Amino acid sequence: MESGVCAQCGQPLPRQRRAFRWGMLALAFLAGLALSAGVMPLLPIAHRSQASAPAPSATVRPALNASPTPTIPPVPEGTLLLEYRGHTDHVTSLAWSPDGKRIASASKDATVQVWDAATGGHVLTYTGHSTWVWTVAWSPDGRMIASGSQGGTVQVWDAVSGALLYTYRGHTSWVYALAWSPDSKRIASGSQDGTVQVWDATTGANVVTYRGHRDIVESVAWSPDGTRIASASDDHTVQVWNATTGQPLLTYRGHTDDVYTVAWSPDGTRIASGGDDTTVQVWDAISGQIILTYRGHTNWVEALAWSPDGRLLASASTDHTVQVWDAADGSHAFIYRGHSDWVYTVAWSPDGTRLASGSWDNTVQVWQA
Repeated sequence: MESGVCAQCGQPLPRQRRAFRWGMLALAFLAGLALSAGVMPLLPIAHRSQASAPAPSATVRPALNASPTPTIPPVPEGTLLLEYRGHTDHVTSLAWSPDGKRIASASKDATVQVWDAATGGHVLTYTGHSTWVWTVAWSPDGRMIASGSQGGTVQVWDAVSGALLYTYRGHTSWVYALAWSPDSKRIASGSQDGTVQVWDATTGANVVTYRGHRDIVESVAWSPDGTRIASASDDHTVQVWNATTGQPLLTYRGHTDDVYTVAWSPDGTRIASGGDDTTVQVWDAISGQIILTYRGHTNWVEALAWSPDGRLLASASTDHTVQVWDAADGSHAFIYRGHSDWVYTVAWSPDGTRLASGSWDNTVQVWQA
């Protein structure tokens, strides 16, 4: 991996994303110069006031005509059900509420927006962050939402009212990844500072800081039983470790480049990981033994999601597609091509009937699984 150092935080940057991140830093620098000179920079600025901001819009799939028979034909896989257009910049992360009724979407417009998963109706806009929001996660008990930003903070807030409950400031650089423990008591956060920090979601008390990676931590996932954490990094590894003590348990080295995403199977026996080498690799969560390698994408794999029954995997890529495939043998189910730009995030509905995908085309699309 080619070397390089971030002028903002002193951290090494990944090869493939380096030009993009240098560009972001340059924009921030130029904006600062303009402001110091008393000139308003010509940069897109997201509205911060809910009262003055235009209401987010959504395009809903028309209802099926009433059938003269009691049987309604099933909706074909990949059929677009809803397109949410509330964001003014790239969508970076999304999360379903545990009851499947709402979706929270994070964006570079510095907001997290919560909306109705069936109608696209706007519920609330969280404006607590002042910089790009990279990651959002809904607590398993449904009461709280956590969001992490370029500013290095994680904010925990009420999922109904949007009231801020706690701000965690343990990281020294951008927060790219968040995951709740299954009991909703702890949060694991991964950062450009190279650490994963596990902390109490209510008080912010640090449980453990994991320092096993040598580069940016891009993704984190809890095991279903809450005892282990898997973390993916630009150091080309996925590392599995004890969620309480930080003791390393396994290092997976199957990828040849930066690893951007990691996801644990619902039964806890398998882990899937994807990244810059364009592959998705499924491997045994205990031994690290490779089970299969999926090679359907033509560009970076940014996000992965297991179906609730563990039979299928959905993989989102900068090749503008989401691909759904059999997690046992890698055979195709279908390819979703609804987005016009990078697909950065994907998540299954809790009942397994729908998928939501977020893109750098500024939309979230909900479609039939």
